[in-house]
Amino acid sequence: MHLALRCSRHTLSNTRFLRTSTLVWSRRLHTKYDDKYAEKLRLAAEKRGLSVGDLRDQVQAGQAKERREKLAAEAQAEAKAQPESADGSGVGRKDSSPIKPLSSLLNLPRVLSGSHTTEQISALWTVYHAARSNGTGRGFVCASIPLDLYSKMAKAGSSYPMFVVPVRREAATAEEATAHEVYFLQWSFHDAPRIPSAQDEDLFVPPQPQPTDPSLANPPISTVMFTPLQEYKMRGSFATPYLVLTFYTDLARTHGTVLLRGEITPVAAAAESAGASSDGRFMLSQEDAHRLAMSVQNFYLWDEAAGKEHRERETLVKEFHEKPSEFEWEKLLKYAV
Repeated sequence: MHLALRCSRHTLSNTRFLRTSTLVWSRRLHTKYDDKYAEKLRLAAEKRGLSVGDLRDQVQAGQAKERREKLAAEAQAEAKAQPESADGSGVGRKDSSPIKPLSSLLNLPRVLSGSHTTEQISALWTVYHAARSNGTGRGFVCASIPLDLYSKMAKAGSSYPMFVVPVRREAATAEEATAHEVYFLQWSFHDAPRIPSAQDEDLFVPPQPQPTDPSLANPPISTVMFTPLQEYKMRGSFATPYLVLTFYTDLARTHGTVLLRGEITPVAAAAESAGASSDGRFMLSQEDAHRLAMSVQNFYLWDEAAGKEHRERETLVKEFHEKPSEFEWEKLLKYAV
C-alpha cells in the first residue's frame, strides 16, 4: 500500500514536471512563431509602403469582403433554388393570414442554424430581392428595420391606419407651381408569426413551444398599401394598390429586426388601370416606390423628443382622422416626398 502510494506520488511529480516543461516549451515556440510572423508582416508592410497597422486593416477588410461575397453567392443560390409560390403558400404558416409567409422567401431554419447576425440577414434580404429581379432591384423595395422603430410606427399605424401622401411631380409649364400626385395610404394588421427555430424543418423534432406572454411573442405582421387618391375615390376598396409594403416580424424576438418587403404592382396585373409609369412594366417607378416607403417613416415614426417638423407631421395624421374639417392640405404639401 505504501509502495503504491509512493509510486503514485512519483508518477504525479513526473507528470507535473512534464506539464511544466511542455508549457515552457510551448511558450517558447509560440514566442518564436510570433516573432517570425511579426517580421514577415513588417517586411510585407514596408514593401507596400504601409504601416503594419494599415496592412493588417487591409487584410481584415479583404477578408470581410470575401465573407460578404460568399454570403451574396449563397443568397443568390438560395433564391434560385427556392421559387416563390404563386398562391402565397409556404412552409411554417399555421395561421389564416393572406400574407405570403417569410419562410417561402428565406430558408429560416438555415438562417437560424448559421448564427447569422442582423447585418448578415439584412444583406441576405437585399441580395435575395436583387436575384429576383435579375440584379436590377426593379419591382421591389426592401430594408431591415430595428424592432423598436417598427414598434413605434406600428403603434401609430394601428391608431391612425389611413392617410394621404403627396408625391412631387414636375409642373406642366414654367408658370405653374410644383405639381403633386396624392396617394392614399392604408395600414392593415395580420396574425403574428410564430417564433421560428433552426429545427423547424426536422420532422422528428416537435415544434418549439411558443410563449403565451404577448410581450415575448412576435408582434403582428403588417402591410401598408398605396393607391392613387383619384383611383381610390372612383373605385374605393376595388382600387388597385400600386405598392404594397409588408413588414415581416418573424425575426423580431430572435434578432430584434423586422424585414420590409415592398412589391410594386406590375402593369399586367392591373391591365384595366391607367397611368403606367415610365418603367413600362410596373404601375409605379422605382424612385416613387422608395419615396412612398420612406413616407411611412416620415409620418408614422413619432418621437416626443423630435423637432417641430416631426410634430407637425404627427399632428397632420391625427387631424386627418379626428378633425377632418380642420385638415390643412397646404401644410401637408410642405412634406411632400
